[in-house]
Amino acid sequence: MKPERILVIDDDMEMRVSLGHLLQSANYETHLVKSASEGLAMLQTHAPDVILSDVQMPEMDGLAFQKKVREISHVPVVLISAHGDIPMAVNALQDGAYSFVEKPFEPRRLLGILKNAIRMKRLIDDTNALQDRLAELTDLERVLIGKSDQITSVHDLIFDFALSRANVIILGETGTGKDTVARALHDIGGKPTAPFIPVNCATIPPERFEETVYGTVDGTGGLMAAADGGTLFLDELDSMPAETQAKFLRAIETKTYQRIGDAEMRSVDLRVISAASPQIEQQVADGTFREDLMFRLNTLVIELPNLAHRGNDILLLFRHYLTHFAQLYELSQPHLTNDDVSALMSHPWPGNVREMQSVAERRVLAERRGGGSVRQAIARQTTAQSFPGTLREAVAAFERELISQAIRQEAGRMDDAAASLGIGRRTLNEKVVKLALDKDALLKR
Repeated sequence: MKPERILVIDDDMEMRVSLGHLLQSANYETHLVKSASEGLAMLQTHAPDVILSDVQMPEMDGLAFQKKVREISHVPVVLISAHGDIPMAVNALQDGAYSFVEKPFEPRRLLGILKNAIRMKRLIDDTNALQDRLAELTDLERVLIGKSDQITSVHDLIFDFALSRANVIILGETGTGKDTVARALHDIGGKPTAPFIPVNCATIPPERFEETVYGTVDGTGGLMAAADGGTLFLDELDSMPAETQAKFLRAIETKTYQRIGDAEMRSVDLRVISAASPQIEQQVADGTFREDLMFRLNTLVIELPNLAHRGNDILLLFRHYLTHFAQLYELSQPHLTNDDVSALMSHPWPGNVREMQSVAERRVLAERRGGGSVRQAIARQTTAQSFPGTLREAVAAFERELISQAIRQEAGRMDDAAASLGIGRRTLNEKVVKLALDKDALLKR
């Protein structure tokens, strides 16, 4: 592996030589020049991984130099000066410098800063190379952009499972792209005209199950008939009411149904793809989700990683969404600063890819005002998340708060808590599991 390259710019020959010895002792390939103009020429011919530049120089100082570098390259610039002060450092960082170091410097600290700057530059290089491939990607790769081990494994499983007619369950947290993977399985493995029928399991009332799923003799079509020859996609499987689970089990086992008012049994040829949060496995263990139904649905399993665990994919995905929204709103695509990259890589992304799309859209729209940053877009996203975005999320938030309050007021006595809420003990238990409430944690507050 080639050593990393560092370009040193300082008009003081003694300092140049001293820095050269330090960097070479740390196994860096080092190039030394005495002026900013020579540094700009060296930038074009030697492709350094990081630039270490003095601030006080004749003709062009380091502050002006790093602005020039930013216009033509993403190579990080570390500024060093014996004359620096806090305002100068702040201005330098705001203008795009990676870091600012005052002389006399501590060698180990300087080497640590340079090492981190090189790591940042390599990350951006890798992302740029991946983004250049977007025009050549397959449809599936466009859906699941990334090269991390986790997402590569998902790609492989989709291709392996697509041609099978066995049922598939997709496990992942909210916003990880479960519906997208389901559609990819259908598109790759089915005929172009085959139906893909999505249904949110939480929206099927148990008392209207037969009408919704089987249909009626007077012509009201059901989900089974609509999905015949294609795919029935059961989204939010872990939200399926207990009364509905037994009825779905029979329909999936036999692939036959009887419309309301019809004496004839009908058969269908369909594949069932389901999506659920990983908590469904605990629901099976607790008995709130039928184990026999799970066995029918999880013949094949695909687990989607959280965005925060996908490493360098984060930057690649964010750039993809920046490009998308910039084109959509006909605005300039924002330049990503070092601070933007740091904000992206350090954020936990609780809303996963869905949250990232919102942050990217907000960052692009900020260009209309001529500014903004990723950190600000994330902060506004975090504030907005205190207000649920959909009716289902709002209902879940309300139920979570109401049930939590009842459990605390009744000191953990679940029968009393259920009575105060006007629901049965079994219903309360199901909601506690569905909402991922921790009774012990609630009682400690």
